Amino acid sequence: MRVIVVEDDDDLRLALTTELAGAGLRVDEAADLGTAHAALSVGRYDCAVFDRMLPDGDAITYVDRRRQQGWGVPVLFLTARDSLADRVAGFEHGGDDYLVKPFAMAELTARVVALGRRTGGGRPSVLRHADLTVDCARREVRRAGVLLTLTAKEFAVLEYLMTRPDQAVARAELIEHCWDASTDPMSNVVDVVVRRLRGKLREPELIHAVRGHGYRLGGLRPSA
Repeated sequence: MRVIVVEDDDDLRLALTTELAGAGLRVDEAADLGTAHAALSVGRYDCAVFDRMLPDGDAITYVDRRRQQGWGVPVLFLTARDSLADRVAGFEHGGDDYLVKPFAMAELTARVVALGRRTGGGRPSVLRHADLTVDCARREVRRAGVLLTLTAKEFAVLEYLMTRPDQAVARAELIEHCWDASTDPMSNVVDVVVRRLRGKLREPELIHAVRGHGYRLGGLRPSA
């Protein structure tokens, strides 16, 4: 899941991106609407988190204008303005959720994940393939009924592969959706995470290497 956080307070922006990245999301960041617009114009995002008041304007005005142009990315507004009128305005001008500062980071993460699932075209929160089950809402993975312990990044990679069963997924695509923009697309981070993930999923293998390309979540292959 790919998210952009638009917040001009450096400390809060760092805290938000760290929290969301720790939950396995790919997080890009911006400190103003101009930078956010540039990123949103070229990238595909599952959710956008906007502080209301930014150095170059009110995010509500920006989102409202983009909605009129057919922009459909789910938006969560963050603000210290907690009046009923402010909350209603947020929803009326294109917001999908509204969180008043101060807030609990765990609640923010849960709301962002819930909004991000909307961009999956209504895909279920529980994904199944062979004897593997991924509960995206609870962030639980079971293989043949056995609960597995995965890191946030392992979960993110597996979740993405589960949405594309039997398709070859390029390493660059996994980096785009599961890592932040600073990750070198030529690095071996994908291979390292997939190697650990395959070890935790155990035999018979479900994740198969596609030579020169990436990985595919396929059918069961008997172990040798």
